[in-house]
Amino acid sequence: EFMDMLAIAQSMPGPIALNTSLFVGNKRMGFKGSLFSGLGIILPSFLVILLIAIFFVQFKDNPVVERIFKGIRPAVVALIAAPLLGLGRSARISLKNVWIPVAVALSVSLAGVSPVYIVLAAILLGILHFAHVKRKIKS
Repeated sequence: EFMDMLAIAQSMPGPIALNTSLFVGNKRMGFKGSLFSGLGIILPSFLVILLIAIFFVQFKDNPVVERIFKGIRPAVVALIAAPLLGLGRSARISLKNVWIPVAVALSVSLAGVSPVYIVLAAILLGILHFAHVKRKIKS
């Protein structure tokens, strides 16, 4: 039973706190427990971000706020780049397949292709690829 719940928790996006709360909630009260424990983890952060957004709208044109955000930009880039590099390592990006993330980035940034279409295309290509591999193994 634990292995089933662990598989479910690991398949869900989100940090370990959310996965753990969903597991414990489900264990204690079933679906309702998962629902309310998940909301208990997600809602506080969501509400804080919502309050910041409401507050920010009033001060977005303030020169001091603009300078603060300009100063934060390098840190934001680093916070995005660090997990991206780790993801690249775990995805085993090599010289043979580096063109895929580059093509995706260029498609989104330069050609304006919606990431939704890219995800849908990746799903379709993945299904076709694994169907081909499965057929190849059987024969």
